[in-house]
Amino acid sequence: MTRRRPESKHFLALADESPESFRALLDRAAAWKKAVHSRKIDRIFDATPRRTSPLVLAMIFLKPSNRTRVSFELAMHHLGGKAMYLSPQEIGLGKREATKDVAAVLGRYVDGIMARVFRHSDVVDLAKYSGVPVVNGLSDIEHPCQGLGDLQTIIEQGGLPSRKTVVTFIGDGNNVSHSLMLGAALLGMTFRLVGPKGYEPDSGIVKKARTIAKKTGARIECTPALQAIAGSHFLYTDVWTSMGDEDQAEKRRLAFEPYRLDKTIMKRAPDAKILHCLPAHRGEEITDDVIDSRNSVVLDQAENRLHAQMAVLERAMPR
Repeated sequence: MTRRRPESKHFLALADESPESFRALLDRAAAWKKAVHSRKIDRIFDATPRRTSPLVLAMIFLKPSNRTRVSFELAMHHLGGKAMYLSPQEIGLGKREATKDVAAVLGRYVDGIMARVFRHSDVVDLAKYSGVPVVNGLSDIEHPCQGLGDLQTIIEQGGLPSRKTVVTFIGDGNNVSHSLMLGAALLGMTFRLVGPKGYEPDSGIVKKARTIAKKTGARIECTPALQAIAGSHFLYTDVWTSMGDEDQAEKRRLAFEPYRLDKTIMKRAPDAKILHCLPAHRGEEITDDVIDSRNSVVLDQAENRLHAQMAVLERAMPR
């Protein structure tokens, strides 16, 4: 027996979005930001005479996160609902208890699930077996909530839904770069990934982004050449060693050192806005003088996680 309403919608990957659905989410994120700033928020998840209890979101964390936890809890608070934090020790996803059993039980308790996991297959299984909407708070393949907040920030900072806007990710072809690539493709932008050989993005993600690009007019480029940074309107970087890859830290440091976002790199695109999903390893993938510069929009980017997730939850958990 499942509980998921026919009109509810999972948010597992930007690869699942259409240009129209993605732009609709961005529009709603902008609207929620105005509402939060004006403190005039429609508490759509609150109790009503017909629904005497507010909607509840279970938050599964196999990886810790400051921004993900606070932004989702506050998003549910603003919307009038409740958020329930479940730690790795409490949930034991796939270890203490089978993922399908966790999903099925939580689906009987709550109205939606947000999961921050190591394996993308876990969020897929939660969506398959829970019977309630599932939101991917991060997996090894994608970080779609981050990607949505990133593109919201880029648009706020003058980025246009066209190839004229050049977004360059410097570093590892990881989950963050995957979602940024797909988001840029959905908006018809030019996306470049500049990083060392051997650390390219997933070929399936690149293929999907290029398929989308054929419809939107976007351009997707991947290269180790630092010269490709020239002409960028936005420069984005992330940590060189993601959680779970700590045993590769020294090898990665040597490979990525030429791609540190510093004053030398900035000379190639001196007017570019700087993005980073945080937390930043200052002095490693990015230097203080860059992340703290007037070009940096990382705090706007962090704030927009809240508003973007309000838009995601609104769509995923219809009243």
